[in-house]
Amino acid sequence: MTDQANPPAVKKLFIKTYGCQMNVYDSQRMAEAMGADGYVLTEDQADADMVLLNTCHIREKAAEKLYSDLGRLKPLKAERPDLKIGVAGCVAQAEGEEIVRRMPLVDLVVGPQTYHRLPAMVRGEAPAILTDFPPEDKFDHLPARTSLNRATRRAPAAFLTVQEGCDKFCAFCVVPYTRGAEVSRPVDRILREARDLVDRGVREITLLGQNVNGWHGAGSGGEWGFGRLIRALGGIEGLDRIRYTTSHPNDMADDLIAAHRDVPQLMPYLHLPVQSGSDRILRAMNRKHTAAGYLRLIDRIREARPDIMLTSDFIVGFPGETDGDHQDTMRLVAEVGFGTAFSFKYSPRPGTPAHDRPEVDSRVADQRLQELQGLLTKQQKAAQEGMVGRALGVLFEKPGRQAGQMIGKSDYLHSVFVDAPQAQVGDLVRVRIVESASNSLRGELAA
Repeated sequence: MTDQANPPAVKKLFIKTYGCQMNVYDSQRMAEAMGADGYVLTEDQADADMVLLNTCHIREKAAEKLYSDLGRLKPLKAERPDLKIGVAGCVAQAEGEEIVRRMPLVDLVVGPQTYHRLPAMVRGEAPAILTDFPPEDKFDHLPARTSLNRATRRAPAAFLTVQEGCDKFCAFCVVPYTRGAEVSRPVDRILREARDLVDRGVREITLLGQNVNGWHGAGSGGEWGFGRLIRALGGIEGLDRIRYTTSHPNDMADDLIAAHRDVPQLMPYLHLPVQSGSDRILRAMNRKHTAAGYLRLIDRIREARPDIMLTSDFIVGFPGETDGDHQDTMRLVAEVGFGTAFSFKYSPRPGTPAHDRPEVDSRVADQRLQELQGLLTKQQKAAQEGMVGRALGVLFEKPGRQAGQMIGKSDYLHSVFVDAPQAQVGDLVRVRIVESASNSLRGELAA
């Protein structure tokens, strides 16, 4: 029996998440795993019994950012020696024992494929450094999805990982080395997790994977592609919205394009990275698609779903890029017309094929990036202004700062601010857009 006069002390977990949506999902799953072991989340790092830094290796200087954050934790560790400090994610996978060597204050290091063993590591029942690729599926060992705040239901939007790893081996990318080969989760487990999320109040699910539209798996009637999975998810009562990211042009199969036409829950929004508009640079990147092929694909997608908004990723200044290559990218962007896009100056990643290639002069790359971002910003502004006057679905996710204001996401993933005093988090309503701001929209409840 529990001693009612002396209940066990609550253990508090602070998680800092770096980078991508996949890491947000992983942080949630790690929090759930630790929650099953008696931990609750805290937003106060100084009050935590454990600090976990969930890292991402996609962005520039990822390792340096980690070591800088660990340096800031030194005074807290010195003041509280019992504080546990862990490093998770892709930098943990890449750096391994080097993290502990450079920062002895770190108690454990866990890679993306082994974080299901995090509670055992904290208890001292597993090695303090786990960065292997285990044969077992980590999802088999994670607890059922729960609310991160035990007093409330889940937020109305949630992530669900369906695929991990990548076999594309783009010359600039570390994912195949930190996340491993492509692995697709089984159909039944995905559908079970989705139904569980809906039962807990989720109305929108974003399917995640490093190469999410490459998902495939055995289901009723034989092998399923990603489009069939989306159709099955669309049949779950109460699941009002479906999104997915990140996809590869070479895996936009016919059934997936048709799903954009046929499944009303699949939002009219597609993030489809192209990286460059130059075929020469695309070959150097090992992308295995051409600019013309990408444009033909966009035409097919828009034929299936004319109101779709497209977003993308671009790398500027990739080794060997010329002014002509850059202008090819500018022409592709002008022809497609993106709703928004992420664009970055190339930075080498250790262990990737492009790491030791001669780099483009930094000042030239900066100038090209400014030119590209200028065009993308104009396109984003035009896309947002095109929403003004339209009635869109908006899923309210949180209250705004002003009394009676709610903030939600539109069908096109724009943040929308609405005066709605009677509304609650989780309401999905029609909103007429009345104003476009720099990175958001303002709307009024539609009659």
